[in-house]
Amino acid sequence: MKKQSFVANPLYDSVFKFMMEDEQVARTLLSALLKKDIVSVEMHPNEYSNVNKENDRISIFRIDFGAVVREKDGKEHLILIEVQKTWRSTEISRFRQYLGVQYENKRNIDVNGNSLPIVSIYILGHKVGKIKEPVVYVSRKYLDYDSKEITEGVPDPFVESLTHDSIIVQVPYLKGKARNRVEKILSVFDQTYIQDGDPQFVSVSGRDISEDKDMERIINRLAKAATISDIRMTMNIEDEIYSELENLDTKILSQKKALAQKDKQLAHQEEQLAHQEEQLAQQKELLRNTIKMLLETGKTPSEIADNLHLDIDDVNELI
Repeated sequence: MKKQSFVANPLYDSVFKFMMEDEQVARTLLSALLKKDIVSVEMHPNEYSNVNKENDRISIFRIDFGAVVREKDGKEHLILIEVQKTWRSTEISRFRQYLGVQYENKRNIDVNGNSLPIVSIYILGHKVGKIKEPVVYVSRKYLDYDSKEITEGVPDPFVESLTHDSIIVQVPYLKGKARNRVEKILSVFDQTYIQDGDPQFVSVSGRDISEDKDMERIINRLAKAATISDIRMTMNIEDEIYSELENLDTKILSQKKALAQKDKQLAHQEEQLAHQEEQLAQQKELLRNTIKMLLETGKTPSEIADNLHLDIDDVNELI
């Protein structure tokens, strides 16, 4: 089935939250990212950062999920999935801060007293350094001194409690890519499909989602979001706040450049002053040697002052 329409942009916090509140949609997206079969998933309540002009957490949106995953051997276990999303490239410290909260949260302990495995998913509206892959997997490995993988006794609850895997999605590199299942699912985030220059909406025109019920459900969910007035209003607020954040970033950058220029000018002035002080010291030493020579010829300080057009006190100071 091909649809000639547009849907709400899931990079907006309000839209993303609405999309992920559908359990089947959340399971589809998370399963594709984790490359694991997710048996069940539950969004943890009150974990997301609301849009609030007086709260600068608007720049990062976070949702936590408890998920039962089925491994290739058929075994099932519970994990914690932390999804963080941001448009901005200046949030590393906050990512770390939120991750620290997860490690401290007593709710994330299983019945045996072990910390639940954590998988952090970062959906970024910006690029990460020079890495050009749209989806980057950072996985743990147990290695010995010779970098050989350890298989016996793995996974270990102690190690699992202290480390975690991460998945990084770089939205700018999605651009038309659908080489695999996860890229096809993530194509709804592709900002090259922005509708008529309005970032709140992305086009699904011409996308073939025939026989893909999961993609059809995601697109239908985003289409529904586009019709809900509260979500549309919240998107407008997000636009306003993001614009303010961009203006603030521009102002801060301008101030940093101005300070750097002032520092450069000050350094130049200090260099000139040091040079002038050095010249004065040399002139003073030359004058002292001249006075010494004149004294050796029998001239008095008063006569030297007259000859050199100096104050008598200055001559006496240099003697």
